[in-house]
Amino acid sequence: QVQLVESGGGLVQPGGSLRLSCAASSRIFRFYTMGWYRQAPGKPRELVATITSGGSTNYADSVKGRFTISRDNAKNEVYLQMNSLKPEDTAVYYCNGRYLRADYWGQGTQVTVSS
Repeated sequence: QVQLVESGGGLVQPGGSLRLSCAASSRIFRFYTMGWYRQAPGKPRELVATITSGGSTNYADSVKGRFTISRDNAKNEVYLQMNSLKPEDTAVYYCNGRYLRADYWGQGTQVTVSS
C-alpha cells in the first residue's frame, strides 16, 4: 500500500502564493503519473494538474499560467506551485498517484484564499 502525504496548505490572501508538497512512500514512485485534484464545498472533485513519469504536464484551464506541477523522483515528492491565487481556488487539494491498475490518494490539505 502506497501512502501519499500532502503538506503546505493554509490561508492566503488573493494574489498570494502557496506551494503544496506530496510525499510518496513507494520505491517505484518514478513510474507513477502524479496529479493534484481539488474539491470545493458542494462541488465534485476536479483535476488541477498531472505530471507523467516522463515529465509531461497537463493543467485544468482554470489554473493554466498560474499553477505549476513538478516532481523530484530522488525525493519521491511532487509539488504544486500556486501563484496569483483567487478565492475560487479555495478547496481541499488532494495528491493522486497512478501506476498500472493502482490508484492512490492522499488525505487532502485545505487551501483557503480569502482577504
